[in-house]
Amino acid sequence: MAENTAPRRPGGGPPMGGRFAPGEKPKNFKHSMKKLIAYLGIYRIPILIVMILAAVSTVFAVAGPKITAKATNALFDGLMRKIAGTGGIDFDYIKKILLFTLALYLFSTVANFAQGWIMAGISQKISFRMRKDISEKIGRMPMSYFESRTYGEVLSRITNDVDTLGMTLNQSITQIITSVATLIGTLVMMLSISPLMTLISLVVLPVSALLLSFVIKLSHKHFRTQQEYLGHINGLVEETYSGHTVIQAFNKEEETVTDFCKTNDILYKSAWKSQFLSGIMMPVMMFVGNMGYAGVAIAGGLLAIRGIIGIGDIQAFIVYVKQFTQPIQQIAQVITQVQSMTAAAERVFEFLDEDEEEQLPENAVIPKNVAGNVSFSHVKFGYTPDKIVIGDFSAEVSSGQKIAIVGPTGAGKTTMVKLLMRFYDVNDGSISLDGVDVRKMPRAELRKYFGMVLQDTWLFHGTIMENIRYGRLDATDEEVIAAAKAAHAHHFIKSLPDGYNMVLNEDASNVSQGQKQLLTIARAILADSKVMILDEATSSVDTRTEVLIQNAMDRLMSGRTSFVIAHRLSTIKNADMILVMKDGDIVEQGNHEELLARNGFYAQLYNSQFE
Repeated sequence: MAENTAPRRPGGGPPMGGRFAPGEKPKNFKHSMKKLIAYLGIYRIPILIVMILAAVSTVFAVAGPKITAKATNALFDGLMRKIAGTGGIDFDYIKKILLFTLALYLFSTVANFAQGWIMAGISQKISFRMRKDISEKIGRMPMSYFESRTYGEVLSRITNDVDTLGMTLNQSITQIITSVATLIGTLVMMLSISPLMTLISLVVLPVSALLLSFVIKLSHKHFRTQQEYLGHINGLVEETYSGHTVIQAFNKEEETVTDFCKTNDILYKSAWKSQFLSGIMMPVMMFVGNMGYAGVAIAGGLLAIRGIIGIGDIQAFIVYVKQFTQPIQQIAQVITQVQSMTAAAERVFEFLDEDEEEQLPENAVIPKNVAGNVSFSHVKFGYTPDKIVIGDFSAEVSSGQKIAIVGPTGAGKTTMVKLLMRFYDVNDGSISLDGVDVRKMPRAELRKYFGMVLQDTWLFHGTIMENIRYGRLDATDEEVIAAAKAAHAHHFIKSLPDGYNMVLNEDASNVSQGQKQLLTIARAILADSKVMILDEATSSVDTRTEVLIQNAMDRLMSGRTSFVIAHRLSTIKNADMILVMKDGDIVEQGNHEELLARNGFYAQLYNSQFE
């Protein structure tokens, strides 16, 4: 079997720290944004409602200070009349203005709450739909895709990328509408109060923009370094934790601590620099803003003395000046978020656009009453066209036969099993099940006829009963227990806390490797498939248990076709046919006695285990 050459971190786990670095850009922003907009098409009406509500909420909020200014002016004018003895303060008029302003703010709050509630629902539905699409896509992807990539690459699409997209989408759409509406509305209100003071306020914008861009540019490289080394430090911690025994066995504690300290030092330096530079943005903006306030206050005072504007107008204008710089900062922040969102969407759509396995071939054939006759006819296969693993493989297997496939590592034994179950398709030749070419059968239908036990056990987080029942979901508890007894797993299961109801943790490390193997064998027994495939199925159990399992498997495989891949040749002596593979071809075939009598390659393999 060709080995997976995809790069993996030591320990085999997914890479850590997979979040986007601040400001990460997509490869093709325009194309990815078009695809994202098209993907959001079914939610266009709710999104339009959100945009309208966000705009209405902002307009009402922006109008508030201008209307409140009328109450201030009325109060000031009334006070002046009272001092002059020509009248008094019109409290009824002020009351009406304040009540109207309160109504505006309440309506703005309700509209803001409504758009936030709707947008939160939309973003979660989009995340749910995207995860569902990815999950369904995984089931249609060829095995070659997963064997050429790390687990983390696939997992980050479902976790980090979808989370980034969902959270940013929830914030960015309403934030863009709100910021733009606030910016335009505030500018209009400022011009309506005083064009001169508006001009003074706008003078500080280029200064603040230059300072802000300088700080962002300076901090960006430190943020990227921080994000990169955060992933490195997480990876080191995970690998050190999982390989703690090996580290101690080889006395590598000091080297491990040294590596950690070097990485952590880089993370520390980049983190404090990025956080410091990020932290001075607000003081810089406040300093520039205060300069603008001073200019507005001086100009407003002079205009008020001349009677051009009222005291309330100055008060409202100062409020608008404070509001004016805020949406500019928000828009700059949203642009960065949109870049990350688009980059996340691009990675997700790249995955969703990957080539799929053919699920339903043309003129599909679904055989009935499968007996288990398998034919390999001049099979040729390579994981890549220039590296052929199987040269010319032919064999005829009758129903009920036990076929053993033996040979040195890399001979192509497991590859034959993958071809049989159509995890890969042959380059040339054919494989037939009961006379039907497996390429003409839907993959899901074909795999119903196979039960499989691998050397690498796979159990999920759940009870032992649930893990065994995975072989046949409609099985009763009695059938599950019978399968466990047939696999000689019943005794050790009953000795565990809670027995069949004991919950296995995520990597099933609360039972031994041999016990895990017994559970997977029980699962295969329960599946009761027409063809059984055992790939080093007893490699993790002791010799006595192996004999018991072999007897149980012999009873199970009676009347069924079975393929057994084994390195311990003593376990396949009773096979009806032994296929001896070397360099992708069958060099010998026959039963145990016949092959020993030939004194060929099989005899060398067999005798080498007892030298």
